[in-house]
Amino acid sequence: MPYRKPLFRLAPLALAAHLLMAGPAAAQSAPGTQGPLVPAPNPALAAQIDQRAKAIEDKLIAWRRDIHEHPELGNQENRTAKLVADHLRALGMDVKTGVAGTGVVAVLKGGKPGPVVALRADMDALPVKEQVDVPFASKAKGTYLGKEVDVMHACGHDTHTAILMATAEVLAGMKDELPGSVKFIFQPAEESPADFEPDGKKIWGAKMMVQEGVLENPKVDAIFGLHVSSAYPAGKLTWRSGPAMAAADQFWIDVTGKQTHGARPWSGIDPIVVSSQIILGLQTIPSRQINSMLEPAVITVGAIHGGNRMNIVPDNVAMTGTIRTYDEGMKKDIHQRIARTADMIAQSAGAKADVRVVELYNATVNNPALTEQMGPTLRRVAGEGNYGLQPKSTASEDFSFYQEKVPGMFFYLGVTPKGTDVDKAAPNHSPRFYVDESGLINGVRALSNLTVDYMAQAQKGS
Repeated sequence: MPYRKPLFRLAPLALAAHLLMAGPAAAQSAPGTQGPLVPAPNPALAAQIDQRAKAIEDKLIAWRRDIHEHPELGNQENRTAKLVADHLRALGMDVKTGVAGTGVVAVLKGGKPGPVVALRADMDALPVKEQVDVPFASKAKGTYLGKEVDVMHACGHDTHTAILMATAEVLAGMKDELPGSVKFIFQPAEESPADFEPDGKKIWGAKMMVQEGVLENPKVDAIFGLHVSSAYPAGKLTWRSGPAMAAADQFWIDVTGKQTHGARPWSGIDPIVVSSQIILGLQTIPSRQINSMLEPAVITVGAIHGGNRMNIVPDNVAMTGTIRTYDEGMKKDIHQRIARTADMIAQSAGAKADVRVVELYNATVNNPALTEQMGPTLRRVAGEGNYGLQPKSTASEDFSFYQEKVPGMFFYLGVTPKGTDVDKAAPNHSPRFYVDESGLINGVRALSNLTVDYMAQAQKGS
C-alpha cells in the first residue's frame, strides 16, 4: 500500500504490547458492517450448517478444553498437530503435515466445481502461567528461547484450532453439495517462534507457510480467518475493511559513550543521558514528524539496560522497542527517522548509536471488495445487534502474509460472558484470560457460511 506524502515539511530530528486488543467503543457501524439482514444465497445449505454446528458443539468444546489443557509454544505444536491431522484424516481429507515445521494442511474437494476457499487457524500458545480456575487449566511447561517456562493458551488459539476442526467436520458432511474446494490451514508460531529469536533472516509461521506453497495446488481464491477477543460479549462478530491490525517491527538501539566516575561526568560521555534524549526524540516521530491524520503510528521503548553501580557512568546502554504502523510507506519512513534521530542525538553528545530494525508482521489489511461482499454473511450469522465495526487494533497478526497474496478477510469473535463489563475483562495475553465457550459456535457458523456463500456467489457470477 503506497504511503501518501505528508502535507508539510517534516523536521529532520526530533509498541505497545504484542497483542493489545482494541476496545469496543468505536464498534458501531461502517461500510461492510452496515445494511439489512439478507437471506443466504443458498438457504438450504445455511440451515444445514446451523444444524450440523449445533450437533457437534459438545465436541467443539471438548476439543478446545483438551488443547487448552495441553498448550504448546510456537514451532513445538506436535501434540496439537497430531490431534488435528488425525481428525482431518478421519473426515476423509487429503492431509499434509510438517508444513512450516508443525503446520497441518488439508483439502476438502466439493462435489461440484468452483473456487478454492482457505480457512486458517493458529495453534500456538504463550509463555504465560495460567491463573484461571477451571478444571482444564494448563499446568504445562515448555522451552522458550532455551529456558523452561509455563505455557498457556492466553490468546485463544486453542479456540481457533477447535473452531476450525469443527468447521472442517461441518463442511465435510456437506461436501457433495459444495461448489468448490476448501483448504484448511492449521498454522504454527503465529505468536513468534519459541526456538529462535527473530533476526530478520529466518522466517516462521504464515510467512513460511506461504513460502512453502500453502496457497497453491490448488490455488486459493480467497482466505478467511478469525480471532477471539475479550473486548466483546460471547458470540459477537466485528470486522472492518482495509487496514485492521498494525504491522509490528522490533528495533534495538545500542548507545556507546565513555565510562567515567559518576562524580566527574565531564570526563566521559554519558550514554544514559544520551539514551534518555533518544527516547524522548523518538516520541516526536509519531507526534510531530508524520502526518497522523493519514494513519496512526506507535513507537514504544519497552526495555532499557545500562550501568551496574550508582557512581559509575557506563560505556554502553542498550534499549529495545516496538513500532506499530498501518501503511507500508509510512513504516519504511519511520524506520529511517528512528535511525536518524538516534544517530544525530548521539553525535551531538559525542556518543555513537547503532540502530537495528527487524520487520516482524505487516499490517493486516482486509480486502475492501471481499469485505463488502461477505459482510452480509457475517451480519446474518451474528444476528441483529450482535455485530459491529472493529476499531483499528495496534495488535499484529501474521495473517497479513496470506492477504498479501490472495484476497483475505479477518474478523473478531467475542468470548467474554454476556453481562460482564468487557472493559474489566482480562485481555488476551493475560494469565486470567477467560473464554465463554457458548460463543464458539458462532465462529464455526461464520467460517462455514463464509465458505458456502463465497462459493455460491462465485457460481452465480460465472
